[in-house]
Amino acid sequence: MNGKPLAQRVAPRLWRDYYQLTKPKVVALLLLTAWVGMLLAEPTQASLDEMVLGLGGIGLLAAGAAAMNHSLDHGIDARMRRTRWRPVARGRIGPGQAMTFAASLALLGFVLLYWGVNPLTAWLTLASLLGYAVVYTLLLKRATPQNIVIGGLAGAMPPLLGWTSITGQLSAEPWLLVMIIFTWTPPHFWSLAIHRRDDYAGADIPMLPVTHGIGFTKTAILLYLLILTLVCLLPYLIGMSGLIYLVGSLGLNLGFCWHGWLLKYGDRPGQAMRTFRFSIYHLMLLFGLLILDHHWLWRLS
Repeated sequence: MNGKPLAQRVAPRLWRDYYQLTKPKVVALLLLTAWVGMLLAEPTQASLDEMVLGLGGIGLLAAGAAAMNHSLDHGIDARMRRTRWRPVARGRIGPGQAMTFAASLALLGFVLLYWGVNPLTAWLTLASLLGYAVVYTLLLKRATPQNIVIGGLAGAMPPLLGWTSITGQLSAEPWLLVMIIFTWTPPHFWSLAIHRRDDYAGADIPMLPVTHGIGFTKTAILLYLLILTLVCLLPYLIGMSGLIYLVGSLGLNLGFCWHGWLLKYGDRPGQAMRTFRFSIYHLMLLFGLLILDHHWLWRLS
């Protein structure tokens, strides 16, 4: 028998459950793209204080949106193998408790952005939260196979939020970064949806592989990857980045297209998950190239 009091044994597990509600890996990727938006912001140069406050507020609101998704989707999560062990789906945390936690994080993030950064960023970030937690989770996810395409705009917003947190105004350049993530999202998510098709079908979620079939979805992924390759050229074409980004992005997109080609025309078991995993590294490295190009090597040329 464990000699520790019950409270000492339960507390660490409860903290882990609340931590899991925030979807930390997803939030980390969102913060990376927001940080890139901060570093690329012109003509203002980002200070460390501005970046910390901006990332803190954006991160809190993103974590709130994630926790809200856990609460609203707990019934669906309980029916899917991938998500049935989530804290709310398993009943370790109640939906009301998760929603209270989500609202607290969102309120704290909004206040931090509104008074510590600027109102524009606060309202845009709140709109992104509502777009993900309400428009996507409650409406689109259950209504149309284009759910991830339309709802993907909310998840594509962090570079714009990072930009406005430094400049306090909207500009054309960060919208290009939003377009990259917006175009990247369908092949990223549909690859996972192919792998988990039976899960979505069992939960009555109209993901594209469920409504239109796996073959159609593979074709759509490949077409989106071709569009993504073209969209990724835009930062170079408008002078936002240099040759280092151009060469690196072409290499990454060719690799992504190759994975999409194997998914469509190959016969390798597990290719859908390999494509999904590559998509995560693709986005991280792509935005890393933007930073490297813009703030170091491009200036030396």
